[in-house]
Amino acid sequence: MITASCHCGLVCLDVEAAPSTVTDCNCSICRRYGVLWAYYSPLQVRVRSDAETHTYMWNDHSLAFHRCPNCGCVSHWAPTDPAGEHMAINARLLPVEMLENARVRHFDGATTFRYLD
Repeated sequence: MITASCHCGLVCLDVEAAPSTVTDCNCSICRRYGVLWAYYSPLQVRVRSDAETHTYMWNDHSLAFHRCPNCGCVSHWAPTDPAGEHMAINARLLPVEMLENARVRHFDGATTFRYLD
């Protein structure tokens, strides 16, 4: 089990395997957050927290971005539809060595909605 955690450790996300790819998106929110997204099925992620995460939704409210209520780190996004098939964790919260072999893909979420690589 691999655990990603916010700075203060209040929010933890457990996954079975390190990501083989992560996505660097330049959309209006991701570039502000400065995150790298690692995609998983919601069934593959266990979110643990002793407090309710703060959420932010915009546009069509199909995604909820979660952050720690104490240190403010963005931990993950999840679909608001319970039938959603994927979610993303902020790979920057994983132990550094878990990203050593991950391919960074660049996604143009600002204009073309395509991967640039």
